[in-house]
Amino acid sequence: MTVSDRWLLPDGVEDILPPLAGRIESLRRDVMDTCQRWGYQLVIPPLIEYLESLFTGTGHDLELQTFKLTDQLTGRMMGVRADMTPQAARIDAHTLGQEGITRLCYAGHVLHTRPRHMLTGRTPIQAGCELFGSGSEAADMEVISLMLETLRVAGLPRIHLDLAHVAIYESLIGEADFDRDTENAIFDAMARKSVPELDQLLGQCPSGSAGARLRELGRVSGGPEALSEARRILQGASDNLDAALDQLGRVSDMLGRDYPDISFGFDFCELRGYNYHTGLVFAAYVPGHGDSVAKGGRYDAIGSDFGRARPATGFSLDIRSLVSLGERVTRSAGAVWAPADDDPALEGVISGLRMTETVVRALPEDEGVNPAVRGCDRELVKQNGQWVVQKLG
Repeated sequence: MTVSDRWLLPDGVEDILPPLAGRIESLRRDVMDTCQRWGYQLVIPPLIEYLESLFTGTGHDLELQTFKLTDQLTGRMMGVRADMTPQAARIDAHTLGQEGITRLCYAGHVLHTRPRHMLTGRTPIQAGCELFGSGSEAADMEVISLMLETLRVAGLPRIHLDLAHVAIYESLIGEADFDRDTENAIFDAMARKSVPELDQLLGQCPSGSAGARLRELGRVSGGPEALSEARRILQGASDNLDAALDQLGRVSDMLGRDYPDISFGFDFCELRGYNYHTGLVFAAYVPGHGDSVAKGGRYDAIGSDFGRARPATGFSLDIRSLVSLGERVTRSAGAVWAPADDDPALEGVISGLRMTETVVRALPEDEGVNPAVRGCDRELVKQNGQWVVQKLG
């Protein structure tokens, strides 16, 4: 290893420097303030936990994304969090143990073993909200509405929202009763929306069977017409499927009423989080960006593994990604340049200004430096024996 190599960061890991760091922190604060104004209380989960806790209720969805290490105190395996949702569920079920509705929000770094998308890194700054204790559609609507509000705060233009329901795939794959290998192959093909593979895997299924319905659903996505087509394909299949489709219809109608400027669609191949989501799921997109900018859904079963089953729904997003995609304008308030002067009166003026202003105190090495280089647009000057603030000339 050369001397220069010692300072290299791993692929997908990077420093965040000024002014980008300031823009990210500004958005993080505004997103958290927005969530708290909706009644969500801030929690700060630990960066590492025992693996059993991090993976509880999530199946193996997070296992490959989680860095693992040995706790030197106990010898047990620990993991660096790759997602903060299970931590919020643990806090609700085990740490807080409140009755009734609990609303939690959070923001912090997570670490991934590999980038989730080709345009992202391995250290996203995840923010999100989780609502525990309500299985109602009103709770689903609140969470989706809050997610859309945070995207508005981030300045994202032309948002598109996809809706799906994991009960549809779950019911059909359970009824079909395929062997494990075939089921895994179908799941993979559905997740990748590979119609040719679905035809190969399910082409021999008789008309009207669960397998044939799955194959047809693999071709369905789009706006209101997609929901109508799904109703045709699943007609007479089961009451559970009818209920899932009805819920999608009601939620999309309410969102269309409340958010006429946002486009909506349906994606019946959306299987993200299938191992722990239990109902309505949703994802927000912006034009020109292939990955979702925010996503979430209902996960009623996750709390039972922590000893307290609770209905739950929530969403999460990557603050760094929103900063790069949004059209948010962050205006700097500027700063005041204070000279390297040992006048006691100057110290009092600086202390007073720093209650509301940024003041940069010059050091001896700053002699001859233009204060604008230090981000200052004003300076303290002495006039008639008094220190006053004036614009830089």
